[in-house]
Amino acid sequence: MGKARLEAFTDGVLAIIITIMVLEMKVPEGADFAALMAAVPVFLVYGLSYANVGIFWNNHHHMLHATQRIDGTVLWANLFLLFWISLVPFAIRWMDETHFRALPTAAYGAVLSMAAIGYTLLKRRIIAANGPSSMLATAIGQDRKGKISIALYLASIPVAFLSPWLAILLYIAVALMWFVPDRRIESVA
Repeated sequence: MGKARLEAFTDGVLAIIITIMVLEMKVPEGADFAALMAAVPVFLVYGLSYANVGIFWNNHHHMLHATQRIDGTVLWANLFLLFWISLVPFAIRWMDETHFRALPTAAYGAVLSMAAIGYTLLKRRIIAANGPSSMLATAIGQDRKGKISIALYLASIPVAFLSPWLAILLYIAVALMWFVPDRRIESVA
């Protein structure tokens, strides 16, 4: 089974998710600097979310570049990943409307955790379809970076109940870890 349809479908879904994210943002209530400043927190979370969706898209592209073959399990794993990423606009809106309270901030972490788990599942299914000596399997190795990301996302959930802003700092830390595409994949593909 070829991978072109999977790539095209994923690109389309992620483009729609980004569009929904920006359409969900509310215009500041006033026309002065204070009204604009009141909107800064949601703009920052939108920027973080845009970066996260972009990071998933970018790394997905690199992962598929190192992929020769996909099967039905890869398609389902990809849908699982996209499902969780599609919840990012909902989580952002909830965080904004509750002024970054603990539960919505923790929910954002849960969504990102599940998306990271979905990405890992997709990676494993691609490796299963291409074999243990495939380009992707060779590039990924032990995948320490992926495991650390999931651990930080999962840790952010209870942290959000102590300090929502500390949880957001953990989300930023993970994004910074992945901001540069996975060089392990680039080196073999």
